[in-house]
Amino acid sequence: MKILYATSEAGPFIRTGGLGDVSAALPPALVKEGQEVAVILPLYEEIPSSFRNNMEFIGNTTVPLSWRRQYAGLYKYVQQGVSYFFVDNEYYFKRKAIYGHFDDGERFAFFSKAVLELIPLMGFYPNVIHCNDWQTALIPVMLDAFYRKAKGYTNIKTVLAIHNIEFQGRMSSYVIDNVFGLPDEFASIVEYKGDANMLKGGIEAANKVITVSPTYANEILDPYFSYGLEHILHERKYKLQGILNGIDVDLYNPEKDKALFKNYSYKAISNKKANKKGLQKLVGLPVADVPVIGMVGRLAGQKGIDLLTRVLKEILSMEVQLVVLGTGDWKYENALKEAEKQFPTKLNAAITFSADMASKIYAAADMFLMPSKFEPCGLSQMIAMRYGTVPIVRETGGLKDTVEPFNPEKDTGVGFTFKSYDAYDMLDAIRRAVTVYYEQPEKWDIIVKNGMSKDFSWNKSADEYIMMYKNL
Repeated sequence: MKILYATSEAGPFIRTGGLGDVSAALPPALVKEGQEVAVILPLYEEIPSSFRNNMEFIGNTTVPLSWRRQYAGLYKYVQQGVSYFFVDNEYYFKRKAIYGHFDDGERFAFFSKAVLELIPLMGFYPNVIHCNDWQTALIPVMLDAFYRKAKGYTNIKTVLAIHNIEFQGRMSSYVIDNVFGLPDEFASIVEYKGDANMLKGGIEAANKVITVSPTYANEILDPYFSYGLEHILHERKYKLQGILNGIDVDLYNPEKDKALFKNYSYKAISNKKANKKGLQKLVGLPVADVPVIGMVGRLAGQKGIDLLTRVLKEILSMEVQLVVLGTGDWKYENALKEAEKQFPTKLNAAITFSADMASKIYAAADMFLMPSKFEPCGLSQMIAMRYGTVPIVRETGGLKDTVEPFNPEKDTGVGFTFKSYDAYDMLDAIRRAVTVYYEQPEKWDIIVKNGMSKDFSWNKSADEYIMMYKNL
C-alpha cells in the first residue's frame, strides 16, 4: 500500500511540537510494517543546511491557485526507508518562522494544492493521502474539486488527522474564491458560520477523520472541547476514529540517554536514585530523600498551569520538591519565579527549554505532573513512565487513555488521576501519590515497574493505522 503523508512539519527536519514528533515517528514505523511511505512538507528556510545540501532536485511545476500561477520546486531526501519530498517556493516559505504570518491561509492553501499538483513529478500515486491539521485540510477538498477525474487520482482515499482542534485555519470567506479558487459548488464545504474554515472543509471532504487518542475523539463531540465544530463532527461521526500516538522508544530510553547522570533500566531501577541526587545538586535544591515532582512543557492555560499556581503553596507545604522546565505565558512565568524566591529549598523553575534538561527531569523525578485542561494525546506522560516516573494527570484525552489509576488492592495501574478541572482535586491526587511514596514504598515500586513495563512504541499504533487505511 502506498501512503502519502502530508504535513506542515516533520522531525528531524523541522518541528515545533507534537505534530513534528508524530510526523518523525509514524512514517518509519509504517515502513517497518511493509508499507511504502512518502512524506511531503514545505521547504522552509529554517530546515538545516545539513539536510538541504543533501537533497536531490526532482523538478518543478506551476501551481494554479485562483488567479495566481505559483512556482513549486520539488526536492527529495531518503531516510529510514521513507522518501521525504519538499515543496520549494521562496515567496511562501523563505521566512524566519514556519507559522504566525499574516498570509498563513494562502501559504498552506498553496501547499495543499502543490501536494496534489506534484504527484506525477514525485512518481508516487498513493492509495491514501494522510493529511494533518488545518494546514493540509484543503487537500481532500481540492482533490474532489480539481483532480478526482484525472488519471491516477480517481481512487485515492484521504485521511485527516486532528492533533488539536483549537487551530482550524479560520479566516474571511473572501479567500474561498480569491485564494482557494474553489468552484461555487464547493464553497459550502469550507464555509462555516460566515467564515472560511479549512479544518471544517477537511472534515467534510476526507474519507476518514482521526484524532490522536480514542478519548479525544469522543471529547471533541462536546462543545467544551470542539471549539465550535461539534455540529459538523456529530454529522460526520461515522467517519471519526481515535488512534493513540506512540513515542520513540529508542530516543526516550533511560538505558542509553546520554543526558542522564547515570543510565538505568527496569531491572536496575535502583540506579535511578543517582539521577535525583544529580538533579538536586544541579538546580540547587537540598539533596534529600523526598519525592521530586517534575513538570516539563508549555506554561499555558491548556496545560493546567493555572491549577498549579492556585495551590502552589499547599503543594510546597508538603515534604516534596518541585522542578519545572518550560516557557509560556508571562503571568505563569512570573508566578513561578516569585514562588521560587519564597521556597528556594523546595522549588526550581527554569524558564527555558532544553532537551538535555528535560531528560534529566524525566529521569530524576519520582512523579510527573500533567494537570491539562485538554490533551489530545500527550507524550510527556508516556516518556515519564518510560523513565520510571509516576504520572499525576487529569483524566482527559490521551492522558485518560494511557494513565490507568493505581489500584492498591489489585496492584494494577501506573499513576494517579483526577477528573474535574479543579485545583483542589489535583491537590488531592498529589497528596495521594505522596502518601503512597512515604507510607507504602513497596506499592510505589510496583507502580513504577507497571509504568516501565508498558509498551508505548509506535508498533501498535502503526498496526492500527494500517488496518484503518486498508478498511478505506
